[in-house]
Amino acid sequence: HGENRGFLEIVLNLHPCSYTRAQSLQVDSVQRWMEDLRHMTEVECMCVLQAKPIGVEEDSQQGELIVGSGVSAGDHVARNNLQTLLRRALVVSTELGKMFQRLEKGRWQRVHSTAVRANCHVRSLVHEYSAARNTPPEMQKYEKSLLEKCMELTNITERCLHTDDEFFLKSMREAIHEILTDVSDSFSNMIDMALANEIRVLIKQIESSDSLHTIGSAISNLLSLTQDGPQLCSIIAKEGAVVALFKICRQDRFRDLYAHALRTVASICCVEEGINQLEKVDGILCLADILTDDSSVEAARAEAAAVVAQITSPHHTSTQHLASFLESMHDIVTALIKLCETASCGEVFLLASAALANITFFDSMACEILLQLNAIHILLQACKDRQRVDTPYSKDQVVTILANLSVLEQCASEVLQEQGSLLLLLLGEKPSSSSPSEGAACERVQQKAAVTLARLSRDPDVAQTAIQLKAVPRLIELCRSPTERNNSDSVLVACLAALRRLAAGCPDSIEAADHQQLIKPRLVDSFLLCSNMEESFV
Repeated sequence: HGENRGFLEIVLNLHPCSYTRAQSLQVDSVQRWMEDLRHMTEVECMCVLQAKPIGVEEDSQQGELIVGSGVSAGDHVARNNLQTLLRRALVVSTELGKMFQRLEKGRWQRVHSTAVRANCHVRSLVHEYSAARNTPPEMQKYEKSLLEKCMELTNITERCLHTDDEFFLKSMREAIHEILTDVSDSFSNMIDMALANEIRVLIKQIESSDSLHTIGSAISNLLSLTQDGPQLCSIIAKEGAVVALFKICRQDRFRDLYAHALRTVASICCVEEGINQLEKVDGILCLADILTDDSSVEAARAEAAAVVAQITSPHHTSTQHLASFLESMHDIVTALIKLCETASCGEVFLLASAALANITFFDSMACEILLQLNAIHILLQACKDRQRVDTPYSKDQVVTILANLSVLEQCASEVLQEQGSLLLLLLGEKPSSSSPSEGAACERVQQKAAVTLARLSRDPDVAQTAIQLKAVPRLIELCRSPTERNNSDSVLVACLAALRRLAAGCPDSIEAADHQQLIKPRLVDSFLLCSNMEESFV
């Protein structure tokens, strides 16, 4: 499953939620420039205006991007408040980052001008946000303290412009660095509180409204926020979004919102707080109900599969939630393999197979259930269907499941019944584009196909079948040709292991020269020999 951002990043990149985000980026370039310009105001103008919020024109579409009392009502307000808050926060964070760099280099003129600019941006953000929302008392304390520190920073950096005393400047550098650190921390805390305040507004809409449109819009805004990183996902989870979303998923009248709500839950559960909230509201039971309900639309079941894939990711450090998962595992696994079999498109198959792949990592009982459900036949047949398995990412999930199933003795006979030719085809997987992520997916497919073959070749009948299907020449090619394996060391090790397993059962299947270089030496020596080859010897 790759590194920490490996599998789920792939799934979510193909996910419908990323379409919404991509769609929002398709804005006329001039309009985008004008929007950004409002948040990059000249310092001189800001000083003259004393950081007072600029008025908003009622009918101006551009004006909606400024947080102010004139913004149109409803869901536009929430969306615009959040977007403006995030944009302004980015601007201030950038200025503070520049200050740290310029302070280290002793560029005092630039340090002061950046301090003035940051001060103006912070004051503008605070005044504009206060005009749009009733600021909570605890946040007002942060605002007051932050504004005072910003002013102190501006004053102290100005004093450094009027002296060349190195000793004085050195002492000032330390003092400024300390104040700057305080400003950064205070600003970060204030933004977190402001975002939490906005998120609470959205969650209240989800919990209190009966309107599908209002709830759907609030969910869309939450989903958009989850795309801005794990820190925001943590805030969203702590404010109770997962609880509110599962309440929606337990009411028949909101069936049309199930898929949308579950997509948001999947994004939130990239952080431990989200999974903990899911556990508290028996979310796994709700997921099982949706997955096993024949009346649930495919989109809802696919998004439920995405949540399962997220919470069962091997990369999560906490596994406490898996205890309750085991209680519903048989129903969930059954529903997921059925979804793989009936998937109408590649995306649905990817989500379902990814969930199954993760499940097979943490409990051997899941592998036994899959064998009973004829999973090998279903998955290998799916590989022949371009409508369902159309990318290396999907094949990666299939071969992961096969690799995990192959530790069971009875798996060998199942593969023999399917003739295993598709497994060997996976050894020849190559990217169709220059995309790094696709190349990495192809490497994983090759590696896991070789691992599966090595494990299954414990059975002499499987080894004999693999040799008859020309597995040996392909394995040798992958070992000897770095370009065939995309210079992947993990593929090389897996192929060497598979070759040695086949040679142990059928020594005559490998020629003397190959045996001398790839089988006879220690594994590490063969690895070093092949990893240093610049071209194929075949």
